[in-house]
Amino acid sequence: MQLISFDPYRTLHFAQTQYLKPELMNHHLDLLIAADGILFPQYWQVNALLYGLKKRIFPSPASYYIGHDKVEMTRCFQTIAPQHVPWTLIEANTPANAERVWDTLPLPFVAKIPKSSMGDGVFLIETQADWKRYLALSPVIYAQEYLPIDRDLRIVWVGDRIIGGYWRIQADRGFYNNVAKGGQIEAGILPPEACALVEKLALGLGIDHGGFDIAMVGHYPYVFEFNRLFGNQGLSGLQGRIDDAIHDYLGRIWHDGEPDSPDPFKNPDQPPGMGGPDLPQVV
Repeated sequence: MQLISFDPYRTLHFAQTQYLKPELMNHHLDLLIAADGILFPQYWQVNALLYGLKKRIFPSPASYYIGHDKVEMTRCFQTIAPQHVPWTLIEANTPANAERVWDTLPLPFVAKIPKSSMGDGVFLIETQADWKRYLALSPVIYAQEYLPIDRDLRIVWVGDRIIGGYWRIQADRGFYNNVAKGGQIEAGILPPEACALVEKLALGLGIDHGGFDIAMVGHYPYVFEFNRLFGNQGLSGLQGRIDDAIHDYLGRIWHDGEPDSPDPFKNPDQPPGMGGPDLPQVV
């Protein structure tokens, strides 16, 4: 297979993969048309690739569309596993809705700006001043019950399986578990209840690349969100496992040859465990 990547860092060691700068996409339509698949396009490219050029992409369209917005994500989770979604109120940001949400959720509660990541846009609401500050920043009200936890899980899903995960311990400043906000990483056993929930959500929604954030209240898992693009600093060797999982998955679902044909990603002259040589970069 000949593949095009729009993210050189996530496909650094992929053989038979050519990198294009996203902003120059329309200058190289011939290469895109000839490619067997497209890896890691940016969100704004997805519709043109899917519907204009009729190309298959990785991550999946569902990973992009659902993962782009916490509101859409939560609504999808509520259809697949509603009992594992924290109590969440989503409303247009109007004075009447703001008052109703304030009167409904017990303090403290959590409010989020729908399109945010790495802990940005997440607010612990303890007072009316906190609430007014949030309302001035968010176009939509997204308010969620506060769970009594001091850590959560990041579980990494690639293709059609879990490939790893770790615990994120609450930052010294409190509330935030995100590594970007000072949360600490700790290796440990992934609870089977959390793994089963991630598998149900990912397979049910067609997500094939995501870092799922799961809270455990006792032995009961709750899903917060997933990130289509996630950091790999949590575990040693995680990026290598991610690469291997992508190779295996796309080799199975995109390979049009015979079942016993060689791995389409593998360069036969490359030592085991090493990525293949990059094709020339087009700039």
